[in-house]
Amino acid sequence: MSKSKPVTMLVTYRPKMGKDKQLLALVKKHWGILDRVGLVTKERAKIWKATDKRSGGVSFVEMFQWKNGEASGIAHQTPEVMAMWEPMGLVLEELQLSMIEPIAPRRA
Repeated sequence: MSKSKPVTMLVTYRPKMGKDKQLLALVKKHWGILDRVGLVTKERAKIWKATDKRSGGVSFVEMFQWKNGEASGIAHQTPEVMAMWEPMGLVLEELQLSMIEPIAPRRA
């Protein structure tokens, strides 16, 4: 992970039973708080609702960019961010954090 380049994240949030609305409200606030404290790029987060075709279980997927490789560590030391992440943890069944990067198209 580059300390100077943006880091694109794909985060999957799976709520505890009956906590969908609470979790979604927190996910919708997430990027705004990270932006206010200067930890993300100016490209707004994208959020999707994902429904498992087999189980019907719901997850929320968020894609955003940390401004650099150090931003996530700083977030853990930032009171405004922790004030949002702590209640988020109470309604989460599972959290998957993935750093993603594009792969050049394969040439024929």
